[in-house]
Amino acid sequence: MFHLIVGISSFFSFLDIDAYIGVNIGTDLSDMPTPTEVVALLKAQRIRHVRLYDADQAMLLALAKTGIQVTVSVPNDQLLGIGQSNATAANWVARNIVAHVPAANITAIAVGSEVLTALPNAAPILVSALKFIDSALVASNLDDQIKVSTPHSSSIILDSFPPSQAFFNRSWDPVMVPLLKFLQSTGSYLMLNVYPYYDYMQSNGKIPLDYALFRPLPPNKEAVDANTLLHYTNVFDAVVDAAYFAMSYLNFTNIPIVVTESGWPSKGDSSEPDAIVDNANTYNSNLIKHVLNNTGTPKHPGIAVSTYIYELYNEDLRPGSDSEKNWGLFDANGIPVYTLHLTGADTVFANDTTNKTFCIAKRGADPKMLQAALDWACGPGKVDCSPLLMGHPCYEPNNVASHSTYAFNAYYQRMAKSPGTCDFKGVATITTSDPSHGSCIFPGSSRKNGTLINGTSLAPSSNDTSSARPPQSYGTGSFTTSVMIGVLLTGAVFL
Repeated sequence: MFHLIVGISSFFSFLDIDAYIGVNIGTDLSDMPTPTEVVALLKAQRIRHVRLYDADQAMLLALAKTGIQVTVSVPNDQLLGIGQSNATAANWVARNIVAHVPAANITAIAVGSEVLTALPNAAPILVSALKFIDSALVASNLDDQIKVSTPHSSSIILDSFPPSQAFFNRSWDPVMVPLLKFLQSTGSYLMLNVYPYYDYMQSNGKIPLDYALFRPLPPNKEAVDANTLLHYTNVFDAVVDAAYFAMSYLNFTNIPIVVTESGWPSKGDSSEPDAIVDNANTYNSNLIKHVLNNTGTPKHPGIAVSTYIYELYNEDLRPGSDSEKNWGLFDANGIPVYTLHLTGADTVFANDTTNKTFCIAKRGADPKMLQAALDWACGPGKVDCSPLLMGHPCYEPNNVASHSTYAFNAYYQRMAKSPGTCDFKGVATITTSDPSHGSCIFPGSSRKNGTLINGTSLAPSSNDTSSARPPQSYGTGSFTTSVMIGVLLTGAVFL
């Protein structure tokens, strides 16, 4: 979000741009998709901005030449070393930034995450870390392209309502003042994590659920700042404006804000009754529309507000309560957790994934099981497997995983994607990413004239060492009607 204080709109002329929605990509999954699969999903969903919680080399290579704007991060466990050594910071930039640009479109570096509240012992060197990173960018002539900042928890703002009376925790002034000076001098922005879910949960009933979810409120239910007479219809705007007022309290009135995390969990334990799919859907749908409409905040209406949704995938390995594992828009297979209501906001998130699901071979599946399933699909399953013959479009890569993926998907599409038709005794799974590649166009694909709409191919590479039998020898296999018994897709998908 980019919103400021009265009478200083001229400071924000550079923000006269369309706001964007981005996503955070976590890694605490038991079956983490490959970087290629992640990028394919980003392309399919028209997501043009992502934030990584590190600077993963494989992920940056997969993002190369996609045009997707990337915020990379210095993890908290590397912060002390970088904040104490200019040379260490320079090496980090050389290894994680210079080595990947311009192919990877890196536009920002998030140094640490919620350091003041999560790692307070590192607070004294936080600004040094930002300065050292920025100096390395300057030395590489990348400082204009790549901005440096650090994400903060909104809990560093005290007395956040009314927003006009908000201020940062004064004990952090020795850090916040030089930090804001750095952001101002480098043309960077304050990174802020905004979670109305937690504000609502911790309010002891004082914050109405509708107010947290962006639901319409009657005028008499809107929150009014008695000092400014501004009306607030949602928690999100109130927190963002509180941050601007807190900065102005320290005499900084020209630093924009980008919200680096915001979202709502779709599932929680018994103590979290409002962590449900409907509320997660409502919050994220309304948030996306709010941002893309350039609504701004009551303090700064019409000023572009950019936000990263937390997060792309559910993270089943994340410690803590059930809600901590269920902030994602998708599961590990790329299947949407729920249907976002985005009518009229189709500049981000594909609106037709209900009809764009594909059946592919699971990564790491037993080659013998795959071969048996391939034989069944091309025999009793009555799939037309002629594209897999030598010299035909889908012969290469010539390995059992690639051939099985084609056959599984052909069967799945022929059976109208009925529940249970993408199981094959547990060696198949559903994805929203088109597995077509080269001239091999899979059934159900929207690809035309050699162009793959959804982007990166998910077909196993030609480096796969598990060899397939000659495709002509399909055999009879041993699969029976058990093929029809599989996981029922209860999760909704984008419309």
